[in-house]
Amino acid sequence: MAKTTVTGYLLDRLAELGVRHLFGVPGDYNLRLLDQVVDHPAIAWVGTANELGAAYAADGYARMRGIGALLTTSGVGELSAINGVAGSYAELLPVVHITGSPSSAFERTGAAVHHTAADGDYERFARAQESVSCALATLTPENAAREIDRVLLAAVEHRRPVYLRIPADVATAPIDAAEGPLRLASPAVDETALQAFLEHALKLLGDARTAVVLVDHLVDRFGAQPELDLLLAESNLPYADLAMGKGLVDESDPRFVGTYVGGFSRPATQRAVEGADVLIQAGVRFTDTTSGFFSQQIDEAKVIDLQPGSARIGSTAYVGVPLKAALAGLAKLFVDLPRFEAVETEDADQVVAGDADLPLSQEELWSRVTAFLRGDHFVVADQGTAFFGMSGQPLPAGAGFIGQPLWGSIGYALPAVLGAQLADDRRRGVLLIGDGAAQMTVQELGSMVRYGVSPIVVLVNNQGYTIERAINGPRAPYNDIAPWNWSAVAAAMTGDRALLLSARTPAELETALAEADAAKGQLVFLEVHTGIDDIPPLLTRIAAAAGGRAA
Repeated sequence: MAKTTVTGYLLDRLAELGVRHLFGVPGDYNLRLLDQVVDHPAIAWVGTANELGAAYAADGYARMRGIGALLTTSGVGELSAINGVAGSYAELLPVVHITGSPSSAFERTGAAVHHTAADGDYERFARAQESVSCALATLTPENAAREIDRVLLAAVEHRRPVYLRIPADVATAPIDAAEGPLRLASPAVDETALQAFLEHALKLLGDARTAVVLVDHLVDRFGAQPELDLLLAESNLPYADLAMGKGLVDESDPRFVGTYVGGFSRPATQRAVEGADVLIQAGVRFTDTTSGFFSQQIDEAKVIDLQPGSARIGSTAYVGVPLKAALAGLAKLFVDLPRFEAVETEDADQVVAGDADLPLSQEELWSRVTAFLRGDHFVVADQGTAFFGMSGQPLPAGAGFIGQPLWGSIGYALPAVLGAQLADDRRRGVLLIGDGAAQMTVQELGSMVRYGVSPIVVLVNNQGYTIERAINGPRAPYNDIAPWNWSAVAAAMTGDRALLLSARTPAELETALAEADAAKGQLVFLEVHTGIDDIPPLLTRIAAAAGGRAA
């Protein structure tokens, strides 16, 4: 058999799954791994400013390519990354976290080496990863091939992060190369349960006058986009999405009835979703911030709920009917069903036409950014005014959308756009982020320039944590941040290789967006100024609910 090394085997398997970039930070315990990464023909090294940025970047990469990976060093590196990995765990993204640890000789003797707690416990930090990983392994030459395959298959199956610890000497240990490809298993389908589910669905739909499809992120996470597209095409039903599912359906289509946010939805959207005789929920998971703090008023008796591993109609569960099979089966039903009645829809948002020379408002900012977007863009919106300002805006056909409303770690979006842009070079990223969030991770602007990615970065300067001001303490000192000269910061981070723009009025914003669009192949940093108390309407309602619940 052909020979390779433990690291070589792992890299080949990652490449087989679609990984082309590995994010991380060097440390003396992972340098032997890194030598092999640099030499690998299919995977490129992307060194980030810190490990947290690497984890966020790997998350953004996984959202575009289906899987991401990062490499850290023992203890200090892996713990720095763990918040980012936790976000991937919460939002169901397969991210492979590889850590280089002290050599097995040190481990056998319990030596008090650096980056340990000096107590001989070399599994301490692996245990810290257990709560944010669906599978873990410490590799040896004897178990490496078997454990690498097991752990990677778990990541793909469960759509969760996994963790591999590789002692420094094990990284270069010789092992046999893989004999064949990974055996990726499709979810098992119980044909009897599927048939019973479809018969039940047919009866429910046959008695209905109206039906609506509600789409969320689990469709994407579990690879059911083609089946969803088939259902929407065959049924011709109106549809809505949740904010975590934006980008999965064409929001410019007349059948799109809006983004559903429970009781905080626009009236026509709420009436369409909650008033339908049958509601088909495709990959829906209601969370507090995407459901208007669980304010949805949906009669479960009329719901066809499709989840990754099972389906449910009213109170009847159908185990063994996975999402892809359920969507495909439902699509076939509509071939013979009569057309359903139309539901009320709303016109797409129009650009807010305020005075072009007055100070820029949040409402006008997001409507004008929306008008600027094309199908060859993808939006990455950080938690706060950016996410809530954009989540209700209709995207053009083909445009993608990335947010993190469940985990909600501010600063996530800036490194995430680095990973997403490297994963998808066909579309240009448009990053939307507040000044407070950007102070967390702005150093990854340098990584963008270093690796030749050129998104448009729109930074909202509104003097602090506006989302927190809306929830509690509009003038509390804890919601203030240090005032930065953002143009100078961006210039320092990018070595003057970015196009720096600013806007304080609608007219200046229009001019700046046009300049940004023309700057192909160049990173653009656009600072926009809005009022300290100016909040998107949806966020006003969400914040009031959040404040009440917190109290």
